[in-house]
Amino acid sequence: MTLADLGWTDEWATAFAPHTAAGRQPARVTLQLKGFWETTTPDTARLAQCTGKFLSETAAIADMPAVGDWVAIEPLPGDDTRALIHAVLPRRTKFSRKAAGERDVEQVVAANIDTVFLVSSLDANFNLRRIERYLAAARASGAQPVIVLNKSDLTREAAALRAEVAAIARDVPIVVTSALKRGGVKPLRAWLQPRTTVAFLGSSGVGKSTLINELVGEEVLFTQEVRDIDGKGRHTTTQRELILSPEGVLIIDTPGMRELQPWQADEAVDDVFADIRDLTLRCKFTDCSHTTEPGCAIAPALADGSLELSRWQSYQRLQRETAFEIRRVDRRASQKHKTEWKKITKQLRQRVQEKRGED
Repeated sequence: MTLADLGWTDEWATAFAPHTAAGRQPARVTLQLKGFWETTTPDTARLAQCTGKFLSETAAIADMPAVGDWVAIEPLPGDDTRALIHAVLPRRTKFSRKAAGERDVEQVVAANIDTVFLVSSLDANFNLRRIERYLAAARASGAQPVIVLNKSDLTREAAALRAEVAAIARDVPIVVTSALKRGGVKPLRAWLQPRTTVAFLGSSGVGKSTLINELVGEEVLFTQEVRDIDGKGRHTTTQRELILSPEGVLIIDTPGMRELQPWQADEAVDDVFADIRDLTLRCKFTDCSHTTEPGCAIAPALADGSLELSRWQSYQRLQRETAFEIRRVDRRASQKHKTEWKKITKQLRQRVQEKRGED
């Protein structure tokens, strides 16, 4: 194995130059554990932890190593199995979300990905609104998204469901697969080029690990059956892991995510919901609330069914979530939001006083 087999390029070598001068080695994070990371070099894999200096200088959890990262390590003297992490190289792409159960914390699910496979199953777990969320996060990541509709053997409506996804996916490729059928994953191989990094993301039970096992050609990941009653999985994958396939493809498997709130993906949301964005641009007023204003383009589209209510509501939820994140991170945006609400409140009070005066 060489560094290039792990995805190393001349660009990474340039970014690593300061660490080379310091006598450190480049390694790729291939497994994330609690407080430790498996870092892989051409000669071996070492269990590593961050230095005290790195931890003291790291401002956010998102700056900690993630699976797919390139890091600068220092092997411990006399121990071929341990190392220290001194730095994380700037990421080329990253798939992030708001950490589950945490408040206002970014969680980097996988880094330096070329293609991200967004896996959904064509059974009781199928959810168009969830696919929209994954699309927004994938667009914000910088990686190429590919939608994978798995378990086509469990439905007779695969073509119809694919058409529903195509209506919201725009130019994103859609692949229908069946990981349990021989040859069912062949369409994915177009994106599986040697020395490229791909990630499989999706909720529990959609078949990510089964797909990877089929692509690799052996059972490298443990799998379980989903519950028949609701189609939900059992979180077979419990940790993020990067696997090198026999064909030289770097594959990242991730645990199923019960909830996904894209991190600071305002532009990506507009891109995923381009049809709604275009409609809002046709509204008569730029500050249209899309409720009772004359010349609103959204209300008629909802009334005649050309815009589904559930898609509109999904767009509004994602807009609120991303706007909140922007206000929290950007103090100027937060201050502007407060100023606008003070102005609105003042106007409302004035109207109430005027109304009382008329009475």
